Amino acid sequence: MTLTLNDAETAIVREIEKFSENVLKPQAARLDEESAFATCHLPAMAEMGLMGMNLPEAHGGVALSGPALYRAVELIAGACGSTASMLTAHFLATDSLLIGGDEAQCARLLPDAAAGTKLGAFALTEPEAGSNPADMRSFAVPEGDGYRLKGSKCFISNAGAADFLVVYAKTDREAGARGVSAFIVEPKVTEGIDIGPCEKTMGLRGGHVFSLSFDCFVPAENRLGAEGSGFRTAMKVLDNGRIEVAAQATGIAAAALEAAIDYAKERKVGGHPIADFQGLQWMLADMATDLAAARALGHQAATLRGSGQRYSQESALAKLYASEAAWRIADKALQIHGGYGYTRDWPLERYLRDLRIFRIYEGSSEIQRTIIARALLA
Repeated sequence: MTLTLNDAETAIVREIEKFSENVLKPQAARLDEESAFATCHLPAMAEMGLMGMNLPEAHGGVALSGPALYRAVELIAGACGSTASMLTAHFLATDSLLIGGDEAQCARLLPDAAAGTKLGAFALTEPEAGSNPADMRSFAVPEGDGYRLKGSKCFISNAGAADFLVVYAKTDREAGARGVSAFIVEPKVTEGIDIGPCEKTMGLRGGHVFSLSFDCFVPAENRLGAEGSGFRTAMKVLDNGRIEVAAQATGIAAAALEAAIDYAKERKVGGHPIADFQGLQWMLADMATDLAAARALGHQAATLRGSGQRYSQESALAKLYASEAAWRIADKALQIHGGYGYTRDWPLERYLRDLRIFRIYEGSSEIQRTIIARALLA
């Protein structure tokens, strides 16, 4: 499937491609090695309008179509997975406001979020509620003209630098998913929030994740939508997020395939480039096929985004296939590089470490299979 972008989107994507190649890619190994937070790129990304690519112009955004946004995320991830992780975590928070918030809430936060002067985080996952958010234990009870929010979250991207969190907690602890509500929490001006040190992760080392604990007051006007509407908001947000995970996966996979092709042309055995050997050619062919299939599923889901149609199944298909195909592609790319691929002098081992989380977060591969199967059997 070939992307069809209008002239304005094509120009934006070209600028993102240049930025990714000239600014992000040269710094990617350093961010990984030093575990430096990818927010170091935030000023430059804000200047380009990248922090608001998912938002409508009415809220200060760029209003990219689903396919254009997919391509933008793919390019950024291909240059630096950590930076793409930081960016898309911000999108989860702003999408939460866009989907679940009212006009006043959106007007208060989204223009600054689009401008990159306020960074967002999406606080859903808990130590005992990862793949099934309905099992969350965080709760909010009425207090004065608002709520007392108590609980904990884990693996929350951007939380240590976030200006606002979208926190999901139960306002009815007996109602399961129907008891979940969403709240805007501003950690820099709210007492009773403890943010732990960033986790020491296997990959995406510059896309910092944190644990959180709450015992804080949240004004009633900071609740997104009606009580009990939070789970539906979160699921709609994750439909978008899974497309962005697919885009990140295909971006890194494309970088791995490109590296493998270049190396195969240069590396010689017995006086011949290894690219001349049929066994290796077939490896490259399988990698290219996997990448094309992953992109086709991603483009299908991205095209439905913003269409008004439901696309939960399509986003699950895209996320499942892309996250698993990208691992196969990067693994074969490392194999083609031989021992050099196993060293940190080449990016292949980083690609594999960065890719591994995509089969886990925003719904594991097993959860995606469950979503797909339920849609088939409905």
